[in-house]
Amino acid sequence: MVKNGPGSSSSLILDNEKGELVRTLARPGQKGVNAEKALIALRNHSEAERRRRERINGHLTSLRGLIPGTNKMDKAALLAEVINHVKELRKKATEATKGMLVPTDTDEVRVEEHQADAAGEASYTIRALLCCDYKHELLSDLRQALETLPLKTVSAEIATLGSRMVNVFEMTGSDQGNLENSEGRELLVNSVRQALRSVLDKFMHQKSSCQEMLSQARGAEFLSLMLQVHLP
Repeated sequence: MVKNGPGSSSSLILDNEKGELVRTLARPGQKGVNAEKALIALRNHSEAERRRRERINGHLTSLRGLIPGTNKMDKAALLAEVINHVKELRKKATEATKGMLVPTDTDEVRVEEHQADAAGEASYTIRALLCCDYKHELLSDLRQALETLPLKTVSAEIATLGSRMVNVFEMTGSDQGNLENSEGRELLVNSVRQALRSVLDKFMHQKSSCQEMLSQARGAEFLSLMLQVHLP
């Protein structure tokens, strides 16, 4: 705390936006911020900013090495070129994997009906797809959800890519009476869709809870650091 004159004093506080120490008038009875701790916090903040800029510049240099003709581009132009390059690569990847089972970046549940005439006999199947982040427990939840339905699995496929996975099931009614009318078939389709949606919703809820706990932990850590800086 710094004395400014009779009955008045000021304190040094760290302005997080400006990244510097500023003076503020202390109210009667209010303890000032320890100047030494504030200076340490300022130095730590400046050092963290310096390391952050170095990491950013290092990554930009790496991008220039990956994208041809970008050595003389400024940062904004470089990032725009990278975005265009990634879009083009994704387009080519989509074309190359057309007809293949590849997970996408979008969580989705899709259920479709398929009718075919094989060897003079009509066949009816339900094709169900679930795409989401990979989680080992999810496969068990899927099996349990589908076992409760009056369906028989004809085939099952699973494909993974990085942290993503896609599951495709082809099923038919275990009781052929369920397939004789449109209402019965519609009921089966809706049952499959609800079963897969319940599995995905459960997974998303668990994922959201984990992210919330992590956010709270980071908030508590930040509050602890701020208290260390501001306590006299």
